[in-house]
Amino acid sequence: MNSRERYLAVMNFEPADHVPLWEFGYWIGAVRRWYREGLPGREGATGDLADGDIARGEALWWNEEKPPELDIHAYFRHDPGMRHVMLNNFFTPKFVPEILEDHDESVIARDEWGMVESRRKDKSTLAHFIRGPVQSREDWERLKSERLRPALDGRLPADWERLKAEYRTRDYPLALGGSQGFFGSARRLLGEVPVLMAFHDQPELIRDIMNSLADFWCILYDQVLNQIDVDLALIWEDMCYKTAPLISPAHFREFMLGPYRKLTGVLRDHGIKVILTDTDGNFWKLIPLFLEAGVTGLYPFEVAAGMDVVAVREAFPKLQMLGGIDKRALAAGREAIDAELNAKVPRLLRQGGFIPHVDHAVPPDVSWGNFRYYRERLNAMILSA
Repeated sequence: MNSRERYLAVMNFEPADHVPLWEFGYWIGAVRRWYREGLPGREGATGDLADGDIARGEALWWNEEKPPELDIHAYFRHDPGMRHVMLNNFFTPKFVPEILEDHDESVIARDEWGMVESRRKDKSTLAHFIRGPVQSREDWERLKSERLRPALDGRLPADWERLKAEYRTRDYPLALGGSQGFFGSARRLLGEVPVLMAFHDQPELIRDIMNSLADFWCILYDQVLNQIDVDLALIWEDMCYKTAPLISPAHFREFMLGPYRKLTGVLRDHGIKVILTDTDGNFWKLIPLFLEAGVTGLYPFEVAAGMDVVAVREAFPKLQMLGGIDKRALAAGREAIDAELNAKVPRLLRQGGFIPHVDHAVPPDVSWGNFRYYRERLNAMILSA
């Protein structure tokens, strides 16, 4: 089986020669450590990337991979990763990134999505939000008309015709979407605290943002899917904290369920059977709503936030799951790694619909020896299942 056939079989709970050998991603600080500790650098090094940047693993590949990913990928002989249709599915034109203030160890900058943040130059901590591009209803109406027009002009790569020909003979899973979602995009527009306040103070603004995004993506994706077929769709939310979602299930039902159903309906009409949502944190209370909304799978199941993939599988037997391996076990050593893998992997591999990998990017406190032991043990489990 090739990587595409393997992925689709696993996601459909069907037999496969083995589950895809994929990893989620790695902090650049971890990769730098691994080079020092023995990771061969056949494809290059980390260059000028900051320690807090993320190198994508196979579960997150795009069309152009960064060198550290390829070194790790080659070392473990992993399967070809997921690739994404290179479609800009948010602002066109994007904002021009700019440094507004330059301090010794940090900058205040505007990114391509119009967010103004204070961030450390080494990206060792999360950025501190200052303001989003939407401060008023007028801002939102202007952004809709100027940067969220559902036309393909300026949204596809220059080599689109070549890519369409490549996609027809692909041996890897091809994904549409990602990077944006309903809550996730609203948070980028307003900011983390302002978006939560807006659910109470400006519900009609939130309602319009989410309904408008659904209409925008339905029209945009329909045009792309009339030209190519894809294997899965991705929606990015990151709408949960360590103990619970950032909004209530009632708010999800009121504001997000309808837009989700509209979008997933269009995707299903184009034959897409795998629709995955990426959200960190504890999303236990939202799983039934995601399923009702047409989502078929979730990731990355952060263990520190209470997401136990064994318990989730018992509660939701047909939910597709990716991730779920506690990154903290990798730092703790071989005994902890064995316990983590033994408790989850054999059982879930037998049940299907599961691709095991770390529950988010591997941090710098994981040594190369520990990571190598973890990944070799996991690969052996997968290949012998």
